[in-house]
Amino acid sequence: MTSHTLDDLLADNGVRGRYVLVRSDLNVPLDGATVTDDGRVRASLPVISKLADAGAKVIVMAHLGRPKGQFDPKYSIAPAANRLDELADFDVTVASDVVGPSAREAAAGLAEGSVLVLENVRFDARETSKVDAERVELSKELASLTGENGAYVNDAFGAVHRKHASVYDIAALLPSYQGDLVATEVQVLKTLTEAPKRPYVVVLGGSKVSDKLAVIDNLIGKADQLLIGGGMAFTFLKAQGHNIGGSLLEEDQIAVCQEYLQRAEKLVCDIILPVDVVVADKFGADAAYEVLDADKIEEASFGSNGLGLDIGPKSAEKFASYITGANTVFWNGPMGVFEIPAFAEGTRTVAQALAGSEAFSVVGGGDSAAAVRALGFSEDDFGHISTGGGASLEYLEGKTLPGVAALEG
Repeated sequence: MTSHTLDDLLADNGVRGRYVLVRSDLNVPLDGATVTDDGRVRASLPVISKLADAGAKVIVMAHLGRPKGQFDPKYSIAPAANRLDELADFDVTVASDVVGPSAREAAAGLAEGSVLVLENVRFDARETSKVDAERVELSKELASLTGENGAYVNDAFGAVHRKHASVYDIAALLPSYQGDLVATEVQVLKTLTEAPKRPYVVVLGGSKVSDKLAVIDNLIGKADQLLIGGGMAFTFLKAQGHNIGGSLLEEDQIAVCQEYLQRAEKLVCDIILPVDVVVADKFGADAAYEVLDADKIEEASFGSNGLGLDIGPKSAEKFASYITGANTVFWNGPMGVFEIPAFAEGTRTVAQALAGSEAFSVVGGGDSAAAVRALGFSEDDFGHISTGGGASLEYLEGKTLPGVAALEG
């Protein structure tokens, strides 16, 4: 089964004067009404621009946060839409509702080459409903905004793992197409899972092992090395019998980590853990800290309950050497608490190694993408920065993504 692409839509009958409903990913972090990282807005801009430039009347659907099916001003899409307007060379209007009077009136008056952003689709409880009929009802109301000759483009890879009205059900009601972001993400992830050029190195970080269990399970037999950093590394270290002080631990995952370590040996996949750790007396920018070997965390000068908040310099250099020698690298999750400068060096070293590598490199969205931007790297330094986050991980776990499957026909 293959999906039609945006280029197919533009080539077939053109879109001038037609309404095109676009599912974009504008789920950006906010500080009040200020967008603190506009990466997803910038990533969404090319497809919206292509359609506007071709004369379409573009209606953008997107979510922001988890407002629980009702209006909540702190989750309004307006700041993200306003940032889109600042970056764009077309007119952007923002509706004050999802499919209500404001949306209908703004859609009816939309000019060719202009863009309407609907209010946060998750303000309507039907968007995320577990009841199929409720989601279908909302999708019909969304489709009705496009008139007699509308089309649908899904460009929100970060949402394709959700069986939501604006992602899944709408695709059955309108001629449907993959946006460039979705098409690119699917191709990149196929490369990682089906035909990676070796050596293939996977770098995993973040706080919890439980968030990455299925990814580890699926990639143990496919990657040559799994480099484990971040908070999740401490459960692995505990599984090896090390004392980890007060570091983050998922007690119920110790046995799972032990099983992964055993499986990796049999499958000739090296699981590489930190050999040294930056240990702090508390979580905070003003914490006292020191570097200790990974098997001596409890020997910290400030007590035996120190917190491991970053991989140490020897670990970072070891990870970098594997990355440098690889031909394919996938990275998901920071190596430490990169938001605090004292605990950002592990993440910075990994990012620097990736940026300087000639490997096909994929930064797996979410915190990793935010980290490379926060640490001053250019997105152009990397082969591909995923906009997917959870969707990317589910693909790498081997799951079917509802939003991608809905576009196949």
